[in-house]
Amino acid sequence: MKKVSLAGYMALLFFTVLVFSVFLVPHDPYAVNLHDRLLPPSAQYWLGTDGLGRDLFSRLLIGGRNTIGASLIVLVAALSIGIPVGLLSGYAGGFVDRLFMRVSDSFLAFPDFMIAIVLSGLLGPDIYNLIIAIAAVKWIAYSRIVRNSVRSEKHKDYIAIARLNGLSPLHIVIKHLLPQTFSNVIVIASLDVGKVILMIASFSYIGLGVQPPSPEWGAMLNEGRAYFHQAPYLMLAPGLAIMLVVLLSNAWGDRIRDRLDVKRSRE
Repeated sequence: MKKVSLAGYMALLFFTVLVFSVFLVPHDPYAVNLHDRLLPPSAQYWLGTDGLGRDLFSRLLIGGRNTIGASLIVLVAALSIGIPVGLLSGYAGGFVDRLFMRVSDSFLAFPDFMIAIVLSGLLGPDIYNLIIAIAAVKWIAYSRIVRNSVRSEKHKDYIAIARLNGLSPLHIVIKHLLPQTFSNVIVIASLDVGKVILMIASFSYIGLGVQPPSPEWGAMLNEGRAYFHQAPYLMLAPGLAIMLVVLLSNAWGDRIRDRLDVKRSRE
């Protein structure tokens, strides 16, 4: 019961931030009001205001939409590339598999963060370029997982029987091999949510992600750095938001992993 409730709360949190944040903001997150700059938390401004007089709570909600939304787009893009490539490499074998392994080994020779920061720097500072850069790094891991799963499954008896029955390779891959990869891919993707959120926030912090005046948790940390001694809440609020969402994401991924492991052990 606890596993279901944690996954439900996590899904509810993401859904609320992504869909309803625009309707929940009490003030315009982009409205500049220098008369109200650096105000402490109050009944009017729940988390205070930033250096330009913008409501911090409103910017935190919209910033969460940008951070979490970009992270989910990265995962969807990485899965959309990684799963088909892994299926093709694992089932075709031969030259195709060797080519994929050489490409993946080249990517894995360097840390994900290093490759992503190089690609993001080459593409330019923009949230869409950042999504492309991180997705270009993340798809490799999913491809290798799918590829290894397909290679272990394609020599089993039920695949041989499917071939004898005249099923096409495409039909075999979609109907028999693809479902076998889902559990492993879902586990890794759920565990990667927190990592991708941290990457998005980190790149935005150094100016390679969301650009002003759009709010984003990492960018908000950077903006609040200049006022740390005068208004520490400007860094505290987005920092705590990042920490909370990452912790919940990791706990959610652990629950999903444990649940799928239990199902597989029963099988």
